[in-house]
Amino acid sequence: VDPQKYKGIFNGFSVTLKEDGVRGLAKGWAPTFIGYSLQGLCKFGFYEVFKVLYSNVLGEENAYVWRTSLYLAASASAEFFADIALAPMEATKVRIQTQPGYANTLRDAAPKMYKEEGLKAFYKGVAPLWMRQIPYTMMKFACFERTVEALYKFVVPKPRSECSKPEQLVVTFVAGYIAGVFCAIVSHPADSVVSVLNKEKGSSASQVLQRLGFKGVWKGLFARIIMIGTLTALQWFIYDSVKVYFRLPRPPPPEMPESLKKKLGLTQ
Repeated sequence: VDPQKYKGIFNGFSVTLKEDGVRGLAKGWAPTFIGYSLQGLCKFGFYEVFKVLYSNVLGEENAYVWRTSLYLAASASAEFFADIALAPMEATKVRIQTQPGYANTLRDAAPKMYKEEGLKAFYKGVAPLWMRQIPYTMMKFACFERTVEALYKFVVPKPRSECSKPEQLVVTFVAGYIAGVFCAIVSHPADSVVSVLNKEKGSSASQVLQRLGFKGVWKGLFARIIMIGTLTALQWFIYDSVKVYFRLPRPPPPEMPESLKKKLGLTQ
């Protein structure tokens, strides 16, 4: 949001440390923690719900044939609701981080924003947030599901049922990181717009986009790839580890239904 001051990822770190010390790197941690906890809850929870719902609508055979579309539709539906939960905290976080002297904590920033602009202050970024997060989440879930499938098919030398739990979690982590890299690239332009939009009063997404231009929206991509790649890998790893710990069902990579194999003449 301030390319004159922060010229790149390493320069950004040194400027922040020089001005605010280590505390400067943790600015806005509370709204980040609360916002993304709520978003993760809705995203992963609703994804499971919508995946089952849409699978039942399509039927067993179509759900397998159209599985990538199923992942995309279920994740888009889940993210729509997840962003409504995230928007207020994201707006607060960006205000704390990008407006020096405005507020340093969530307790200071949220009442001040409400007093100045009302509820609109917290939700004016929801549309560009959908623009950023829905493609990101569609890529995150669809890419993860297909990468896991491909890893077990072409890379891992034995079926998932024969892999130990730690081996399965390594596959989860690798697939999560690969998905994260693609997520970062797909969602980066909209992320740039959201950051500038929440920083400024009275700007629209199209005005910000016009001002930043094609080159401007890709600034900071390297930092985002590192952050989102690691974050996505850890999210999937934690999510899968929790399922293992609580012995919750972890469906294996999809297999072609027997009825479809018969139709295609693939059974003996």
